Amino acid sequence: MSAQANRVMALSEWEDRWQEGKIGFHKPHVHKLLENNLDKIICGRKSVPLFFPLCGKAVDMKWLADMGHTVVGVEISEKGIKQFFEDQSLAYHEEPVPAIPGAKVFKSTDGKISIYQCDLYKFSSAIAGKFGGIWDRGALVAINPCDRPKYATLLVSLMDSNCRYLVSTLEYNPELYKGPPFFVSEENLNNLFGGACDIELLQCVDGFEDKHKTWGLESMTEKVYLLTPKAQ
Repeated sequence: MSAQANRVMALSEWEDRWQEGKIGFHKPHVHKLLENNLDKIICGRKSVPLFFPLCGKAVDMKWLADMGHTVVGVEISEKGIKQFFEDQSLAYHEEPVPAIPGAKVFKSTDGKISIYQCDLYKFSSAIAGKFGGIWDRGALVAINPCDRPKYATLLVSLMDSNCRYLVSTLEYNPELYKGPPFFVSEENLNNLFGGACDIELLQCVDGFEDKHKTWGLESMTEKVYLLTPKAQ
């Protein structure tokens, strides 16, 4: 963690990645760890309001909306949001968000998917309510390590009492690569969320790909955890 603790990426750097097409983090298919553990989020419920922090153009959003759930995402890149609707052949409209100056929300015409273009930390439950499920793939590992406490506070504030929060983390030798994506350990999760949530490791897979060699890494493990609010 020490090599990564002071690493800070500005929102403009993420914008640039979208503009330049440097979006190696995007997966063109539904994420296996979500597919494998979907029942842990949904738990037999219908029409669950689901939250996607830093959603990019994740195809998982359409997959879940097609099952009858409603999806709210937050993403800084307008290009990424428009690409999502175009890639999925979804008609949409955009409107301003009065509570967040300069922000816009892009909504599918069927009302199932809404993606807010804004700084994540300006988002709140006052804007779109609380959520029964969260899929965090590529958000916690992408935010600046120094912002994690702020991030955890926001996520907990968006959780309904019956919320099921599925988060994917990456573990590798953080001395070898400065991130993002950043190294997140179970200890990090406990420090951030342990006071408000019960944390359960669901699955652990080898996440190493050829591109990680160019980062100077020899191994990477992807883990998925289930976080549920502690009984009040």
